[in-house]
Order: sequence, then structure tokens, then C-alpha cells
Amino acid sequence: MNFPFAIVGFDLDGTLVDSVGDIAAALNHALAVAGRDPLEIAAVRPMIGLGTAHLLEQGLTATGGIPDESGHLYDELVGYYETHVAERTRLFPGAVEALDRLDALGVKTAVVTNKLERLARDLLDTLGIAGRMAAIVGGDTLGPGKAKPSPEPVRAMIAACGRGRTAFVGDSIHDVMAARGAGATSIAVDFGHLHHPVEDLGADHVIGDYAELVPLLAGL
Repeated sequence: MNFPFAIVGFDLDGTLVDSVGDIAAALNHALAVAGRDPLEIAAVRPMIGLGTAHLLEQGLTATGGIPDESGHLYDELVGYYETHVAERTRLFPGAVEALDRLDALGVKTAVVTNKLERLARDLLDTLGIAGRMAAIVGGDTLGPGKAKPSPEPVRAMIAACGRGRTAFVGDSIHDVMAARGAGATSIAVDFGHLHHPVEDLGADHVIGDYAELVPLLAGL
């Protein structure tokens, strides 16, 4: 019971779950509606992390530019994703076991993502882990301009979990910046939707497998 952290938060896409297949399928559906060619998964991966609108903008830019009217394409992307939220998405190996170990230690776990909150909840529920999260904060939960890399979502997560020493696990510079701004220890995973080499993210610590997470935190 001397575990040094009260709260461990997680990013979602690229951190807890490998979701690029379903995200790419939803983006390519919207691109098809726009008369564009589909993108390969490798091209979509670095577009993930700053929310749905950013994903669509990046996809349109890569396939010919953003049209004057693209609101319906956003609706197409979200609508498709809502009905295909976990067809290809899987939890990363060891994630459930890490959550089990944290739960046994009395640590509260939570998710902070730039995905729309309702989509994050649907995905986590489908994967069977929504109920074990003390908080789920989405990119739209706090309103415009308050998604990661703002520290506000991580601060909201900490408040919802009752406060205490916090670690935040993610796969992007946005996660590291949000954690740092909220006063949380940042942990980067090297298996996510990395936009940059993991060593360049500036995280306090890096793990290559979820089996490393609890022993790392226990020693801090």
C-alpha cells in the first residue's frame, strides 16, 4: 500500500488501444464521399492525436486540399466511426494486466483523449474497460481550445479522481506537454502512433511494454 502514485491516466489511441485500422477506415469513407482516393494506414497514423476535425483536415489536405464545404464530411467520418468503433481496434498487449495491477494497488485509472468523449466511451465500453475508469475526458469535454496539449483535460482528470500524485501515459508530444503542464509525471510508450522518435518527446520516462509500467512507477 506504499505505491507512490494515486492516479495513473492514459491517452487512448496509440496508448491503450491500437485503433489505426478503424480510424483509417472512417477517414477513407469520408474521403470516398468527397471523391478522393483512400489513404494507406501508414499515411493515416501520423494524422491521429489532435482530434477528429484535425484528422479530416489532414486527410483532405493529403488528397487534394480542403473544399469550401466540408462539414458534411466531418459528419460522414463521425457517423461511420460510430458504427465501426471497434471492428479492428484492440487493446495493446499487457494493458489489461497493467490495469489489474494498478487496481489491486488501489490506484485510480482514467483516460484523457482528444477523441470525442462519446466515441471514447463507446470504444472503451465495447472493449470492456469503461467501467474501471474513474474518469473519461474527451477532446470536447471541456469545450473548444481545451484539448491536449492543453493541461486542462489532465487537470480535470486529476480533480475527478480525487487528486494525488499522478502519472500520465501517452504516445505523443501533446500527451507529454499536457502531463507536464498539469504537474503529472509523463510516461511515453514506444509502440503508439508516434509522430516523432520516442526519445524526442521529452517524457520523464519511456516504456516499451506494459509489463514495465507498474515496476517503473513503484520505483519513483
